[in-house]
Amino acid sequence: YVFFQKFKTEERIKIETWSLAQSSLLEANDDLTEDIDPIVLFAYTNLNTSTPMILVEAKDGSMSFNNIDDVKTKDSVYVAELLAKFEKENTPIPIRYKGELYSTIYYGNSVVLNKLKYYPLTLILVIGLFGAVAFFFYRSTKVASQNKLWTGMAKETAHQIGTPLSSLVGWAELLKIENVNPEYITEIEKDIDRLIIIAERFSKIGSVPKLEKSDIVIETIESYEYLKTRFSNLIDFQLKTIEPPYYVNLNRQLFSWTIENLVKNAIDAMKGKGVLKVVIEKTKKEVLITITDTGKGIEKAKFKTIFEPGYTSKKRGWGLGLSLAKRIIEDYHNGKIKVISSQINKGTSIQISLNAFID
Repeated sequence: YVFFQKFKTEERIKIETWSLAQSSLLEANDDLTEDIDPIVLFAYTNLNTSTPMILVEAKDGSMSFNNIDDVKTKDSVYVAELLAKFEKENTPIPIRYKGELYSTIYYGNSVVLNKLKYYPLTLILVIGLFGAVAFFFYRSTKVASQNKLWTGMAKETAHQIGTPLSSLVGWAELLKIENVNPEYITEIEKDIDRLIIIAERFSKIGSVPKLEKSDIVIETIESYEYLKTRFSNLIDFQLKTIEPPYYVNLNRQLFSWTIENLVKNAIDAMKGKGVLKVVIEKTKKEVLITITDTGKGIEKAKFKTIFEPGYTSKKRGWGLGLSLAKRIIEDYHNGKIKVISSQINKGTSIQISLNAFID
């Protein structure tokens, strides 16, 4: 900036020196002619090849131009705008002859000066770019380290669950021998199967899951019905679905986990009482699964924030359920998950969209 100001001052000194030379030349030629053509004088004496200038004669307002496109000088509107611009950039310099105003020089910044004017901004942008890249690299490294930590914890959890789970399977078999009520054993086996699924879910974190052709309608209904029997009768469970089958590429365990997270979040939002509705719809290219509750709702500004890791509105919560759901649907299944509508104290609708299976 300092260099720019210094350069600007030097250019003005050159123009002022030239104006003094013009005045001196007019006085020196006073004995030769009473009327010197200012246009000829201007073109003859000006040696500046970079600074755009306009010389306006005081007598009749005629103009001469230097370092300005000849075609544009024929446009009176353009010339008027250029004069106003030059006057704003630099104070016009008068040329006097015999104590009276003979002509006025209007000049603008040279091309070099204009470029120099914006170099600091360019430099700031470049520094900002490097800073952004450095921050992105640091953040990516940090996130990668966190992901490794969570992956390790998840796999260790799956391993730890496996040991007591094996014992539970053995105890269930012993209960069959002891002629315990078969209904009790059936319910125990259901929960054992559920624990096996949970262990498989944790074991899959950090690795690319295998997708298989599956009927999304049946898988959604099975997950929904299981959860329905595990919650209070104060929840009015409603289901509206299309006729199966509708095939998509799916990892059953992870998709079931997503439905479970969304349903549990909906029930928490309703504080264990309200209407929970699941709607399955289809188009030619995708299936839409919408989960709607009558809970406390979400502010519009937080529609995307709720899917970020660590975000939670509960006093006791890690804020991982919805972020896991987003990762499972978008990263592993190439689908989409989003809040499609929400009103405070009226409820929220979250929608999953998955592409149809293509042979």
